[in-house]
Amino acid sequence: MAVNIRKAVIAFLVPLPSILFYLSFLGQFRDHPSITASGDGNSLSPLWIWCYQHPLLLANALFFLNVNLIFWIIGLLQSSHWMIDLYWTVIPLLLVHFFATHPLAECNLLRSRLVIFLTLIWSIRLTHNYFRRENWQWGAREDWRFTDMQRQYGKNWWWVSFFAVYLSQQVFLMGICMPLYVVHSKNKLFDIWDVVASLICLAGIIIAYYADTQLHTFVSRNNELKRLGQPMVLILDKGLWQYSRHPNYFGEQLWWWGLFIFAWNLDFGWSFIGALINSMCLAYVTVLVERRMLELEYRADAYRQYQKTTSVWIPWFKTTYSGGKDKKI
Repeated sequence: MAVNIRKAVIAFLVPLPSILFYLSFLGQFRDHPSITASGDGNSLSPLWIWCYQHPLLLANALFFLNVNLIFWIIGLLQSSHWMIDLYWTVIPLLLVHFFATHPLAECNLLRSRLVIFLTLIWSIRLTHNYFRRENWQWGAREDWRFTDMQRQYGKNWWWVSFFAVYLSQQVFLMGICMPLYVVHSKNKLFDIWDVVASLICLAGIIIAYYADTQLHTFVSRNNELKRLGQPMVLILDKGLWQYSRHPNYFGEQLWWWGLFIFAWNLDFGWSFIGALINSMCLAYVTVLVERRMLELEYRADAYRQYQKTTSVWIPWFKTTYSGGKDKKI
């Protein structure tokens, strides 16, 4: 309990440097409201003027100093880089509020409020899933991919982790969150494409929620069966998992591509790059996850049959397969 409380306190305190700095920056413009209209920044320090003129660079600087450096140091001290996994669920929400409140923000108010609301719902869903998966513990474990990389790099992991875990996450997160910046950099009338984007984002959140809930129920049931010494269910092929081997990934992709549609509708079509890279990364993660499944001898045959009958991502009807399926062990 004490360890859990200590990690919770660290998680709440660690973003404060960036938050307090940004609030101080905003305070400068509340004290000098004429600056934003006239562009006269003579009464401000060069630091505040730079923060005012470069919102995207400021967001990256805060990310680098607060997330990359501070999270990395804490991860080294704790011998676990668990915190980046948790903050993956929160950083986009922090970013959308940053872009919406920056003095240079220019946006359609309805579109802005809608995107903020959708990002809040997405963040709540993902944060809930994180804690449910970790049995409501703070930092119970780090991402298994980080653990594998630590074994791979050995003594060099302490410095490799800065690039592999943190700097790469900055490039990745800032890239896929670019539509959040775009929404607050151009004022255009709300139209039908905003409705389409909203529905796609909402569909992604709902699909991911139900897929993760069904997965959690499956894992919990198998843990209980194992505790009772009874046969475990080998494959989750009910609910959404009957139509897709990774419906949670599909839902997550819908969310990010829905955000891209907001940006595309504002004539920032190039922002598809973030969603595309995210899809490519999830495709690679899918390969890693399925490889791990096939390494488990007791369920390898059943999973191979599941692969032959069920779509990878996009939900679709099962294809016929002549082989039998033994679902229990």
